[in-house]
Amino acid sequence: MNRLIFVLLFIAAQTSVAQNIATRLSNAVKKLEADPQVQYGIVSVYVADAVSGKPVYEHHAQMGLAPASTQKLLTSVAAFDLLGADYRYKTLIGYDGRIEQGVLHGNLHINGYGDPTLGSWRWADTKEEVVFKKIIAALQQHHITRITGHVLLNDSAFSVQPLPGGWIWDDIGNYYGAGSWAINWHENQYDLHLAPGKKEGDSTRIVKTIPELQAYVLNNYITTGKRGSGDNGFIYLPPYSIIGFTEGTVPAGNESFVISGAFPNAPLQFSHELEQLFNKEHIAVTGKFKIYSQSKANKEHWPVMQKELTTLLSPPLENINFWFLRKSINLYGEALIKTIAWEKSGLGSTEKGVELVRNFWAGNGIEKGAINIIDGSGLSPQNRVTTHAEVKVLQYARTRPWFNAFYNALPEYNGMKMKSGSIGGARAFAGYHTAKDGKQYVFSIIVNNYEGSAGDVVKKMYAVLDLLK
Repeated sequence: MNRLIFVLLFIAAQTSVAQNIATRLSNAVKKLEADPQVQYGIVSVYVADAVSGKPVYEHHAQMGLAPASTQKLLTSVAAFDLLGADYRYKTLIGYDGRIEQGVLHGNLHINGYGDPTLGSWRWADTKEEVVFKKIIAALQQHHITRITGHVLLNDSAFSVQPLPGGWIWDDIGNYYGAGSWAINWHENQYDLHLAPGKKEGDSTRIVKTIPELQAYVLNNYITTGKRGSGDNGFIYLPPYSIIGFTEGTVPAGNESFVISGAFPNAPLQFSHELEQLFNKEHIAVTGKFKIYSQSKANKEHWPVMQKELTTLLSPPLENINFWFLRKSINLYGEALIKTIAWEKSGLGSTEKGVELVRNFWAGNGIEKGAINIIDGSGLSPQNRVTTHAEVKVLQYARTRPWFNAFYNALPEYNGMKMKSGSIGGARAFAGYHTAKDGKQYVFSIIVNNYEGSAGDVVKKMYAVLDLLK
């Protein structure tokens, strides 16, 4: 009898605590909604008990909102299951024809399959100079000093469209709006070094780009802003364009200021840099450096690789995912979406990848209407995801053998392990937290259509999340 009474009292105490948390969350959300900054906005919150999975609190939890980069959680978890934590991208180097006395009588082939880390500075083995050394070493191993045919860069694994639909004009020329090709290079990003003027309103001057931007022209209209005003410069150079322009401001100062842009054609950039490398290493090429997508448009014959010289491997997916979530790299999300499509259907397109990801989550209990997405990174303002769906994704991840790698990749904000999201008028957070009393929570909060400072609305969202501490 005494034990029964104890159990009943324990259950009552736990119920009281849960109700207390729910009440406090409800009051905090009401306060947030009444704030002038969110007066015309929408707030959605869902909090669940991480152990039992039962809801602790929900408010507009089934309303689809723009999730910004918290949408990366959907792509990340699906990629772990559909591709595997140990999945590695491959870039094949090979040839057709024959090799005789240092001469390749045929074509050199480089077949890409979407590796977003090729030429990346984030790992020792993926850096540009290391990748180029491996390619040269493969040629030297077979004593190749001359190629009588072409250097063929095969980017056919992914669709010719590098960008998802719905990405906005202000984003796509900048580094965070980089497209995804079957041959990516240096994260499809370059740094634009600008020399600002001495006073506000002065013109600026382009000093250089690193890597050197190949075969493109940028007309510079960026002016000098106030000291300490930060990066307010934008680059407008969409995919496959050869002429672009810049607008906005960078702060006054004596030092050069750097903003980062997106390659308009990553395979072409790689091709130009490879050609420079071959010239430097005295590897003569009689033919041309060709890209499959261009040759296909011109209806040119494309020989098939016959023999392999070497394979370049990316880091495993769990390592790629670390940077995908920790630094919110949009390119990685778009590459993963296309890779899922390529591996599962043979068609590396964003549309097919999105379809497969939505089907994956539908098979794991999340209705498609709750994840109405059109890209892999959350950059499109047209994406719609519910906070309830995001919590279910996070709960699912807890049950998987690769969960530790996923969890460790999450950034820490406000003393909580969570992914953040930010696009125009939208802020979001989703993740895990263990309270002081040991209670474990899984949560998601999204605010759309707020006014004023993003920093201010974030502080007000933190005030809601602080109740889980």
